[in-house]
Amino acid sequence: MQQKGIRLVDLSLEIYQGAPVWGLHQKTMIFPNMTHEESIKKLGFPFATNNLLINEHGTTHCDATYEFDPNGKYITEMPMEYFYGPAICLDVSFVSPDDYITPRDLETALERSGLTIEKGDIVLLCTKHYNRAYDTNEWLTRHPGLNYEAGKWLAEKGVVNIGIDAPSIDRPDDTNYSGHVVCREYQITNTENLCNLDQVANKRFVYFGLPLKIRKGTGSPIRAVALLDE
Repeated sequence: MQQKGIRLVDLSLEIYQGAPVWGLHQKTMIFPNMTHEESIKKLGFPFATNNLLINEHGTTHCDATYEFDPNGKYITEMPMEYFYGPAICLDVSFVSPDDYITPRDLETALERSGLTIEKGDIVLLCTKHYNRAYDTNEWLTRHPGLNYEAGKWLAEKGVVNIGIDAPSIDRPDDTNYSGHVVCREYQITNTENLCNLDQVANKRFVYFGLPLKIRKGTGSPIRAVALLDE
């Protein structure tokens, strides 16, 4: 979408029944609550609604620190600035899906971008895993993720939200959950299951990824959007 020099880039996955989700999460289910035909019979007016059964972390979503920290904050307690604000996207697609993203990789990506990371920034990582593997068996099982030192490298620079175009900021086989551990230690958030990051790679923009106001929520589905001034 483009209007008056402003371009919006949709960074969100579609929500649909059968969408891939992490193994321990509730599978996404969508079923009719009321059809047009049923409402005409009951009310004389056509309207349709669906019911959703979905995990907070089942699609494009952000995490509350409570998800990985029993003493952390629920999603309604997290600072709104973590989900809306200045952002950059670093192209780390040169990292193999079988490797960790390291501080050296982040330094290389940042240098190539010509950008700087400012305190309070949201940083998205373009691995191109969405382009390469979405809707395949490798979507959930083979993608890069941050090692602990890389997560800390971002947090130490004042980053408040780390996003990625993969199911997790951690590698699938990282049983230490390195990226989430950093988010716990620094009480920041992360955003997962993003897409179309190749369209904003090496750019600075305004990011929107506001969570739903879920009472005692451990996270929330979001509609993530990048707003670019062009």
